[in-house]
Amino acid sequence: MSSNAIRGIRRKKSTLSEVKIAVLGASGVGKSALVVRFLTKRYIGEYDHQTENRYKSEMMVDGEPVLFEILDTCPRSEDELPRDEILQWADGFMLVYSIVDRASFRYLGLLRRHLNNTLPNLQRAVTLSHTGGGPAGAGGGGGAHQPQTQQAPVPAPVCIVANKADLIHLRQVSTEEGEILAKDADDGFVELTASEQVHQVAQAFADLCRDVYAHRRRSKQSLLDRVFFAGAKGITAKANDPAGGRK
Repeated sequence: MSSNAIRGIRRKKSTLSEVKIAVLGASGVGKSALVVRFLTKRYIGEYDHQTENRYKSEMMVDGEPVLFEILDTCPRSEDELPRDEILQWADGFMLVYSIVDRASFRYLGLLRRHLNNTLPNLQRAVTLSHTGGGPAGAGGGGGAHQPQTQQAPVPAPVCIVANKADLIHLRQVSTEEGEILAKDADDGFVELTASEQVHQVAQAFADLCRDVYAHRRRSKQSLLDRVFFAGAKGITAKANDPAGGRK
C-alpha cells in the first residue's frame, strides 16, 4: 500500500463523524427489530430483551462514513421514563410505537412530554458550563444578574417511528394521529414496517443523522452567540463601573 493511501485512511479515520442515537419506546413495539434491520439488513422478529443494548457500527450517509452508536432501551414498566444520563448521552432520539398498540402510542406521548420538560434544562446546564454562567460565572455577576434574553437551547432532533404498518387490519393508531404528534413537537415522522422495509428503515436513521448534523451547526452558532453576549455584558459592566472594578 502506498504512503498516500495510508495517509488517506488515517485522514478518513480522524474525520469520522460519530452520531449517538437513543431508541426509545414501550416494550414490544419493534425497537430492536428496527436497530438490527438498520445495522445488518436482517429481520430478527420479536426479541424480548431485559437490558439495554448498545451497538456501534460504521455506516454510509450521503457518501460519507458515519460511526453510529445506538442505544436500544428497555423500559421495565409502562410509566418508566429514560434516565437523565441517556438524555445527556444521545445526539438524537428515535421514538417508536406500534400502530397496533394504542397503549404504546399513549406511552410515546408521555415520553415526548418528558423530553420537552427535561432536555432544555440538561442542555442549559451544559451551555452554562461552556459560557461560565451560573452563580460563580464569568462577567462578575451572580445568578441573579444572568441575562434573561439569551436564546433557549436548540432542541435535540427527534424522529417518531410508527412501526408494524403492514398490520393494517389490526391498526389502533391512525397515521394522522402520529403525524399530529410529530408536527406539534416539530419532529420527523415515518410510518414503516421493520419486517419488510429495509430501505425505509435505513432512510429513517439517515434522516435523523442529517438532523443531528444540522442541530450541531445550530448549537455551535447558538453557543458562539452566548459567549459573545456574555463577553459583551462583561465589557459593558466594566465600562459602567467608575471604580474600574476596584474595591
